[in-house]
Amino acid sequence: MNARQIVIITGMSGAGRTTVANALEDLGWFVVDNLPPTMLRALVRTAATNASTEPKLAIVVDVRGGALFDDAKRFVEMLRAEHSVRVMFLEASDAELVRRYEQVRRPHPLQGDGTILDGIRMERTRLEPLRGMADDLLDTTGLNPHQLTTRVGERFAPGGELEVTLTVMSFGFKYGLPVDADLVADMRFLPNPFWIPDLRGHDGTEAVVSDYVLKQEGAQEFLDRYVEALRPVLAGYVRENKLHAVLGVGCTGGKHRSVATAEHLAKRLSGAPGLRVAVKHRDLGRE
Repeated sequence: MNARQIVIITGMSGAGRTTVANALEDLGWFVVDNLPPTMLRALVRTAATNASTEPKLAIVVDVRGGALFDDAKRFVEMLRAEHSVRVMFLEASDAELVRRYEQVRRPHPLQGDGTILDGIRMERTRLEPLRGMADDLLDTTGLNPHQLTTRVGERFAPGGELEVTLTVMSFGFKYGLPVDADLVADMRFLPNPFWIPDLRGHDGTEAVVSDYVLKQEGAQEFLDRYVEALRPVLAGYVRENKLHAVLGVGCTGGKHRSVATAEHLAKRLSGAPGLRVAVKHRDLGRE
């Protein structure tokens, strides 16, 4: 069995624990949120016996556990004695945390009948033992969720960079636009191989159709300029941590022009920094 990677995510309420958990989940980690510390060892043992569970385990531990949280330091130490455990502690300034709570109009979990600031100060005291155990101490003051996600990528993503998965999806307009498409290219300006008897029965994954489509007047000019236009957009997706994007490529039936173009675009876009490209043909075979 592969060595299991375990990260304990803890820290101040409002400092970004949920954002960090979501970022790790997008990176393929199995994330458990708001786990009472007394259950840490049991969870890790259960995960170790389940071959289907991801070897990367992230556990969010915080004061929402109430009285059960008070033994957090002891249970993390017990877990560290048996496994390689990394503790990531998130904090922010009092003023920043107050501002964030006022924006969402929710009470601090420890404020009771007091103020948000009362709750923050009480939480700092209760978290001090865990803070002293931190391997990663991250101050999120002034960071927005996109910037915090980038920081997580720098620490946990292979090569220190999050990857955007771009799905290049061919489709037929007569079956409707893909509802999840972020970008759409319309290839109906090219001649339709459907009207050529020798090509009608073939599709855009085959060289006989692909060669025909890509040699048509305007095809290469469009593709060259479209790829150049896409590069800054995709680079922006990487910077903004938009981790999944769909480029729809359409023609009438989703069999010839769109399929050939999607395959071609995917090859040209593959290898760009921070980008993983997949191809999907939504409507191929529907006719």
